[in-house]
Amino acid sequence: MATPAPASTSLNSDATEVVAPITDWDAFSFDTRQVHVGEYADENRGARIPPLTLSAGYVFDSFDDGAARFNGGSREPIYSRQGNPTNAVAEQRLASLEGGSACVAVSSGQAAISAALFALAESGEHIVSTASIYGGTRILLGRSFRRMGIAVDYVWDTDSDAAWDAVIRPETKAIFTETIPNPRNDVVDIARVAAVARRHGIPLVVDNTVATPYLIRPFEHGADIVVHSTTKFLSGHGAGVSGAVVDGGTFDWAASSRRYPLLTDSLRPGLPSLLDRFGPAAYAQYVREAVVNDVGPSLSPFNGFLLHQGIETLSLRMERHVDNAIAIAHWLEEQPEVEVVDYAGLPSSPLHEIAQQYYNGRTGSVFAVTVKGGTEGARAFTNGLRVFSRMTGIGDTRSMVLHPLTTTHASFAPDLNARLGITAGMLRLSVGIESLDDLLLDLRGGLDRVAGIL
Repeated sequence: MATPAPASTSLNSDATEVVAPITDWDAFSFDTRQVHVGEYADENRGARIPPLTLSAGYVFDSFDDGAARFNGGSREPIYSRQGNPTNAVAEQRLASLEGGSACVAVSSGQAAISAALFALAESGEHIVSTASIYGGTRILLGRSFRRMGIAVDYVWDTDSDAAWDAVIRPETKAIFTETIPNPRNDVVDIARVAAVARRHGIPLVVDNTVATPYLIRPFEHGADIVVHSTTKFLSGHGAGVSGAVVDGGTFDWAASSRRYPLLTDSLRPGLPSLLDRFGPAAYAQYVREAVVNDVGPSLSPFNGFLLHQGIETLSLRMERHVDNAIAIAHWLEEQPEVEVVDYAGLPSSPLHEIAQQYYNGRTGSVFAVTVKGGTEGARAFTNGLRVFSRMTGIGDTRSMVLHPLTTTHASFAPDLNARLGITAGMLRLSVGIESLDDLLLDLRGGLDRVAGIL
């Protein structure tokens, strides 16, 4: 990427002239944008860090200003349930990094998935998802979405047009997938799924939590909407819960064979549609106005502050996360106490070609390792770790270990877990940024415990 020109000033200007700070960061590199996008120095009274705005509401300049804000004629905030200046920094930063038109920050990753899909489907309608997704998302879709009257079907063979065509219905309103599914690192051919979505005129919603926009930007491969549990790698510190919905701004809502009337039709007489008013950001505005505002999964500005602080170091942390993960995956594959390592970046993986195509073999730092001895082997391994934290969650600077069969997937039927590859000896690792030598020593201690029971 070319180096952007400095803030405009004549080459013959007096050296004492102060140039204006940059506010348009579009031409800058990822590493620079993750630090600066969303900051406006003139709004912060000289504070270098955007302030934490702890305010439920905001004063209108006038009678007409209040009306304008409620009618979409002003981008100024109304109430922190819809948006907050602190959260706006994180929203603008993430939209820039993903290459989207707009972003809406919400209270958690589950809230992001819910908001993204509730904006598309209603009672009596339908969603299709790839089969391998995070266990908590499967629970959300199978329990809460069904209670709301939204049906969900899964596709196991994502390379088969017949498999997709068999489940997509006239009332199907979205396709959902993950770039790097959790826990098995069984990466998805995003462009292949996007082609299916385009063929059926359906928006593709992609969870990019594990990969982050540093490893892949789904919009570049045909996705229409991206969601994140920003609690994870984007924040990086595990100190606050948050989520985000990013609008790609490219889906043609008006031309789609599926009807999305809440976006394309006027919501009240005399008021243009959201699509007419907000154009490429219409979907994001609808998520903000009609889901986040109505249902209320708003993000605490304190957690929004933690989020945009975390994003500043995303690229640096992801490099270390992935470097450690690749080294550990290769090392684990060679250990006699290990049955299999599910990391798509390994040459032995059946998904290695996709890993090379989309990630240059660097498929994040969340993957599965299956130790010998079944549940007892998994117990011995987990209890023998001293640096890896035994806990739920991923994407922290700290390394973590979890046994999916007895935790995230405990409520699933045995045949479903078997089909998903969730076995008794499988552990999920989220590799942190600690010293690689220390992590390998810790894993060796856990495997020594496994060896002791075999």
